[in-house]
Amino acid sequence: MTTFLIRRLLLIIPTLWVVGTLTFFMMRFAPGGPFLAERDIPAAAKEQLERQYGLDRPLHEQYLKFLANTVRLDFGPSYKYPARQVTEIIFEALPVSLELGGWALLLAVLIGVPIGVIAAVRQNTGTDFAAMTAALAGVPVPNFVLGPLLVLGLSLSLFIFPPALWSGPQSRVLPVLTLSTAYIAYIARLTRGGMLEVLRQDYIRTARAKGLSETTVVSKHALKLGILPVVSYLGPAAARVIMGSVVVESIFAVPGLGQHLVRGAFNRDYTLVLGVVLFYSLFLMLLNLLVDIAYTRLDPRVELA
Repeated sequence: MTTFLIRRLLLIIPTLWVVGTLTFFMMRFAPGGPFLAERDIPAAAKEQLERQYGLDRPLHEQYLKFLANTVRLDFGPSYKYPARQVTEIIFEALPVSLELGGWALLLAVLIGVPIGVIAAVRQNTGTDFAAMTAALAGVPVPNFVLGPLLVLGLSLSLFIFPPALWSGPQSRVLPVLTLSTAYIAYIARLTRGGMLEVLRQDYIRTARAKGLSETTVVSKHALKLGILPVVSYLGPAAARVIMGSVVVESIFAVPGLGQHLVRGAFNRDYTLVLGVVLFYSLFLMLLNLLVDIAYTRLDPRVELA
């Protein structure tokens, strides 16, 4: 385990370097710049701003300075919000994005796993078809369509939940529903497939032959291995949930990292975009590492490599 952890943690360093390098040059070569606006600023003022932020230096010097600052976790001030450091913005918005993604993933697991288990136990029956049809209903509808529909129906028509912002428990309902709907279907299908495979194993037949109730067989014997596909999916799912929150945060005016990433890209805010992208990458790699460790705990036959 120690060797595995050291190897994976060391692998994070070159991966972050590749991600940071690609993001750096993509931002620099993209059309536009951080100081372009509808009304052109005076040339002298623009030169002063570029000199202040080091954008007047050769590109390779800017890149080396970026690498040196990144090692110190110092991304500098935001171009859009010059009074604020990028790290300050990230750590202020991070809890919001984590809460939104965490609630959405938890809701998807709490709904998707039972649906998948029920569908597997009642395979090829009306219950199976009804459960999977209900779970798959949200897949064809993208977030940017589902979100406004929920706002129209539950906020502007029925006045049950607030339509936007992040100010209380009720304000979390619509963003979490919007973000979790598609993942409920994926988790339900993975659970159903995993349970069907496990329920055909010899040890399950032995448990039933001993006279154990079906509830005990399913919950204590089959479910532990049946949800392994779900555990493997949680790493990529968490990545997709966090990145998918970019759209949801924009729809519901949630003050998370997603909004800063979108605004930074539009404003060519180099330091803010680089900081958010690298932080996202680091967080997702650590999350995948935790998923791999959890997988081996659930199934001791799996070896860490």
